[in-house]
Amino acid sequence: MTGALTVGHAHLEYVLRLADNALVLGQRLSEWCGHGPALEEDIALTNIALDLTGQARLLLAHAGALEGRGRDEDTLAYFRNESAFRNHTLVELPDGESAHDDYAVTIVRNTLFAALQVELWPALCASRDAQLAAIAAKSVNEARAHLRHAAGWLVRLGDGTDQSRLRMQRALDRLFPYTHEFWSVDEVERSVAGAGLGVITADLKPQWDATIDTLLGQATLARPASSAFVSSGKHGRHSEHLGPLLAQMQSLARAHPGAQW
Repeated sequence: MTGALTVGHAHLEYVLRLADNALVLGQRLSEWCGHGPALEEDIALTNIALDLTGQARLLLAHAGALEGRGRDEDTLAYFRNESAFRNHTLVELPDGESAHDDYAVTIVRNTLFAALQVELWPALCASRDAQLAAIAAKSVNEARAHLRHAAGWLVRLGDGTDQSRLRMQRALDRLFPYTHEFWSVDEVERSVAGAGLGVITADLKPQWDATIDTLLGQATLARPASSAFVSSGKHGRHSEHLGPLLAQMQSLARAHPGAQW
């Protein structure tokens, strides 16, 4: 982004970031459907995925209206290429070396992401964008429920057996550096924050830190050391994992463009 970025463009980019985070994480969590470690967890993760997909639908519909090019939520979900997605890299990473093979990764990621959302959605309830504020208000309780679920398992598995603690710590060590992307401030955030439309996410970091540190203490897990690594998914520069995820998610719609279901 350059200094010539308009508020309108920043507004659209900002809403797409929110939408794509929800959509991509919802798709990633849907891989657990039929593969959960227990029936109750299979259902719980599917419900979280549905919540996120519902948020994504509302946000993508809003993004389409802001864009004004006639692209609806389905077009934005199924007919954008990888570089057009604006999600954090964290949410696109696979659960393990193959699909749905490590519940620790899922739980740690859900904890890190939901701890951000429980701060972000209440802040966005004050947005001057009435539609975004309404979506935020709807999403607050969903994010809190997602964090309760993830935090419960984080503590149970972290403060469990030697093997469960080891797997949780490995997942945390792998994923934590990707949270640095949450706090990297750019012209999009500065523009929407200045216009009262969005927030600078870095301003929420103290609350996020407090939540994460409390949960890690309860889970007897060590917070990874800070590093200079910052991923760049929100700028459209993704890991090698987003392409295959989108190929699976978009294949049916692209095979039958214009179909009515």
